[in-house]
Amino acid sequence: MDIDLNRVSAFMTANARLLDRRRFDLITGRGEADGVLGALAAYRNDDGGFGWALEPDLRSPESQPVGALHAFEVLEEVAEYGGAAPGPTAVRLCDWLDSVTLPDGGVPFALPVGEPTGTAPWWRQAGTEHSSLHLTCAVAGAAHLLGRYDAAVREHRWLERATGYCMARIAAAERPAGSYELRYVLSFLDAVHDVVPEAPGELRRMVGLLPDDGLLPVAGGADGEALHPLDYAPRPGTPLRGLLPGEVIEADLDRLASRQDDDGGWTVDFVSASTAGALEWRGHATVAAVKILLAHGADGRTEIG
Repeated sequence: MDIDLNRVSAFMTANARLLDRRRFDLITGRGEADGVLGALAAYRNDDGGFGWALEPDLRSPESQPVGALHAFEVLEEVAEYGGAAPGPTAVRLCDWLDSVTLPDGGVPFALPVGEPTGTAPWWRQAGTEHSSLHLTCAVAGAAHLLGRYDAAVREHRWLERATGYCMARIAAAERPAGSYELRYVLSFLDAVHDVVPEAPGELRRMVGLLPDDGLLPVAGGADGEALHPLDYAPRPGTPLRGLLPGEVIEADLDRLASRQDDDGGWTVDFVSASTAGALEWRGHATVAAVKILLAHGADGRTEIG
């Protein structure tokens, strides 16, 4: 298993947004955390949340829960690969999430979209007054991963509220509503495995819902759209990984490596809502693929020039 990093670098230079170019440089050892943080700051609003198409299919500028998800993911990379503390950015984001969290402890799938042009219908038409297990698990799980590096996030009131909501909803559900919700339930339970006493049992129960090959087709998605094991279990050595067959992960690593296109990048299997979004997703997916493959011991065939 190897990666042609020269081809990846050329693809990122030609096609990716600045944030993902900075992330790529960071995870491959030729960039600094400050560059990533500077690029991320362009998506931050005065209220402490994130918008401005940080989620490529939600292009409106206002802060959104899904923007918080992507911001937490980037801040965790900065801590893991760059050794840099997220500082006040992460705490202000938790404060903003606390301000939009509903009384039951969950966040809506999306808040009202002010500028709908180029935004996918699932964001434009989302119910804004009801909590979403899908989005709350996604955001809270990402925050718990960042919280391993930042006590202020780990101990924040919002995260405690969101964690309680997620655990209560998961315990009450026979199974999540759809493949994406199952993906984020699994990721959340993996993240809280060692800090929430009920999490290990619920994680085992949810893993029992997976098919033998780990493939989760997306109902109503594009032709062939599916979630793969490395989508919901991208990290080696986690509790979730310990519950998945090794041969399933090995097969998915081979699949992921084989998906590198001739131009050096990776392509998602879902349809984006705009031309800009489709290209931005390619940069995002390419960083994710490289990050996963390098974490599993892939070798670059050539040095990055």
